[in-house]
Amino acid sequence: MLDRFIQQAVLQVLQADWDPTFSEASFGFRPGRSAHQAVERAQQHIASGHGFVVDLDLEKFFDRVNHDILMGLVAKRVADKRILKLIRGLLTAGVLADGLVSPTEEGTPQGGPLSPLLSNLMLDVLDKELEKRGHCFVRYADDCNIYVRSQKAGERVMASIEQFLTKRLKLKINKAKSAVAKPNVRKFLGFSFSSGLQPRRLIAPQAIARFKAKARELTGRMRGQSLPHVVGKLSRYLSGWRGYFGFCETPWLLRGLDGWIRRRLRALIWKQWKRGPHRVVELRRRGVGRDLAAQTASSPCGPWRLSSSPALNIALSNAYFTSLGLAPLASSTLLNPPNRRIRTRMYGGVGGAEP
Repeated sequence: MLDRFIQQAVLQVLQADWDPTFSEASFGFRPGRSAHQAVERAQQHIASGHGFVVDLDLEKFFDRVNHDILMGLVAKRVADKRILKLIRGLLTAGVLADGLVSPTEEGTPQGGPLSPLLSNLMLDVLDKELEKRGHCFVRYADDCNIYVRSQKAGERVMASIEQFLTKRLKLKINKAKSAVAKPNVRKFLGFSFSSGLQPRRLIAPQAIARFKAKARELTGRMRGQSLPHVVGKLSRYLSGWRGYFGFCETPWLLRGLDGWIRRRLRALIWKQWKRGPHRVVELRRRGVGRDLAAQTASSPCGPWRLSSSPALNIALSNAYFTSLGLAPLASSTLLNPPNRRIRTRMYGGVGGAEP
């Protein structure tokens, strides 16, 4: 706790002095800057005609920061030798695991208050080099995208920057995760972009897959949890997810995910009702006609198939889930586009396929 307190004190003093000198294209771990601003800046570069992205992924950046290079950069900004000794001590303090202390000869301590500022100082060297070369780029922590106008230009930039990082900062590019490609096939901070003259912010397919995996976990039909408990945990997750990914420009996708979540809950409730007679009683109690309730309860179809049936949509309406406090992903004021069904297929049918 004392170490963290000291790091925070050093951070507050140094950040106020260093941050104004950092690049305008750097957005990670800086006051008044956010991931949304970084995504918006990337969108502007694409709209200006830079139709290819050099997507750089630094291999284990926080574990491989060279201490001598980093301290050299710090020494150019800090004259007080006591502070330099303190920062060096924080970098080389070691890691305690299983009762043994392992020395740290490179890297910055992850989770430490001072580490983000030191990483920005290290990568500011890259930022200044890109600015010197006149490139359009956006960097968020160790995630850097450079925008160019052609595939060949991107390949030249990739090779040149890889050489610069190796020689100047002793950092390596993860070639398996780095590439030169169209922005619509790469992701940046969980977002991708549509093609065309006016690119729109999309939620990356990988982020959709992670969202659905978490939602399946929270709405599992074999967990034996009460509905209010499930809805409460799910709503907390949906609110946080919407707070970040609601920045997208694809409201039809959010509405599709809302519908998919409600289907998951309808299937869960149907499973909890268990047997036919009880299901008929519950459906009738919620306004479903006698014949439709009996027909639905005797259906051989499984919970997922029946979750989209007329009876369950009547009994467990959208308003019912709203009354339980289920957090929506999409605003109810948004209009449905005419080609929603086609767009939904791009993401594997978020509203239709059995999860």
